[in-house]
Amino acid sequence: MAEFAAGGDGAAAAGGRGAKKAKLNQAEPEVPDFGAESDGEEEDVSKGPSMIVQFTSMEGEGKGPQIDIPLGSTVEQMEQVVNKLLGNAEDMPYCFYIGDTEITDSLGGTVQELGTSTENVLTVLYQPLAIFRVRPVTRCTDTMPGHTEAVLHVSYSPDGSQLASGGGDMTVRFWDVNTCTPRFTCRGHKHHVLCTAWSPDGKRFASADRKGEIRLWDPATGQPIGSPLVSHKQWVTSLSWEPMHKNAACERLASSSKDGLVKVWNVRTGRCLVTLSGHADSVECVKWGGEGLLYSASRDRNIMVWSMDGEGRKFGILVRTLAGHGHRVNTLALSCEYVLRTGPFGHKPVTFATPEEAQAAALARYQEAKGTDPERLVSGSDDFTLFLWNPVEDKKPLARLTGHQQAVNHIAFSPDGRRFASASFDKKVKVWDGRTGKFLATLTGHVGAVYQVAWSADSRLLVSASKDSTVKLWEMISLKRAKATLPGHADEVYALDWSPNGQQLASGSKDRTIKIWKN
Repeated sequence: MAEFAAGGDGAAAAGGRGAKKAKLNQAEPEVPDFGAESDGEEEDVSKGPSMIVQFTSMEGEGKGPQIDIPLGSTVEQMEQVVNKLLGNAEDMPYCFYIGDTEITDSLGGTVQELGTSTENVLTVLYQPLAIFRVRPVTRCTDTMPGHTEAVLHVSYSPDGSQLASGGGDMTVRFWDVNTCTPRFTCRGHKHHVLCTAWSPDGKRFASADRKGEIRLWDPATGQPIGSPLVSHKQWVTSLSWEPMHKNAACERLASSSKDGLVKVWNVRTGRCLVTLSGHADSVECVKWGGEGLLYSASRDRNIMVWSMDGEGRKFGILVRTLAGHGHRVNTLALSCEYVLRTGPFGHKPVTFATPEEAQAAALARYQEAKGTDPERLVSGSDDFTLFLWNPVEDKKPLARLTGHQQAVNHIAFSPDGRRFASASFDKKVKVWDGRTGKFLATLTGHVGAVYQVAWSADSRLLVSASKDSTVKLWEMISLKRAKATLPGHADEVYALDWSPNGQQLASGSKDRTIKIWKN
């Protein structure tokens, strides 16, 4: 198991110079000639110093020959090379790394920064980026009152067309995202609404309260669906839907509770399908993964992995227990969680003729996001640490991550799975490599505990919500200072969500309001 502490920079990955190399203009397939089309206004980088580069995918597969690349080459010029090497019909955007350090300006600048020898063959890792870009939110465009107590949850529907909230006033509210006005106020809960979740098809909305009741709502009408799901003896801590690529009808929902149990429900019939017992204390979080596994994290310091693909007695079987934390486990995050949440919907509007057509789209999106990597899980604990796991295959952690100085209370993977961010009561946000767990950056600026983080759909921006009443926006290229501080709330900010289409951000606060932020 690797152990990563917060601090230090990535080292360059280099190889020997003895392997056969190809000059830039002689490589097969053909690659761009830097400077050949210069109009005289830009520097001809091809005449400067150069070094031998091997472009390699994030999976470790070398693409094309080793190439003599000018050190003055920019990211845009290296994109041209990789697009040619891969034979892409249309140019794709890429990011590039030397080890764990991203090249943000020129190849030579990063080589110099890392002190890498130009006499060795340099491995440059490339990764495709989202074609679309989310513009940074910079201003509050609307403040939406309505809740009479703290807003505890805000979440956009999978297609980004609707916004829902839950609060201490025992209500669930649906909002029009275009006019930022209320659509429906849903009453029925008898205590604080503690957690909520949209079904992946966006046709059901689940909410759970401090009395242990789960209610289902129709977002199109605001009316309840069936009777409350009542079985937990204490309050519900977390809700998670079965991914759409596993169930086109989106009718199975998992819940965790302070009573130490996880329950799986058929929301169409209202029946509890199985009760998963095994934890010795309160279950704090539940996540339904893309590989037919359900993950539950508990105050008993353990994470349990349950098989949900079987039938009869094979449904809900304990597969393995992940142990390592020294205190209660507060939060879990999955590497493909974004596509599991949004199902068949991307950043552009889309409609489907049948549930099966939508399921096929959800499966394609999941397979593309997952790639060849196994599903990864990150856990955060009151012991100030995080663990990175490969729970599908092994009960041993891939890495133990240290650096936080107080409890870790929320973790979120970027939509592309390249990174994950952790929020802590130590007033800091930390960013880690999504594959290795290597520490990348500490984001400082909040003067109160950080409660939650949320990523933009293109993985280039991160926002954090804090006890200090502010929301901060971070740009993932620089990984340093906050790009913007978004003030306006009069009290602690408990909830955040970025719309899947990237057009707006919602924040919910103890001040009883929801604010909408846009560019």
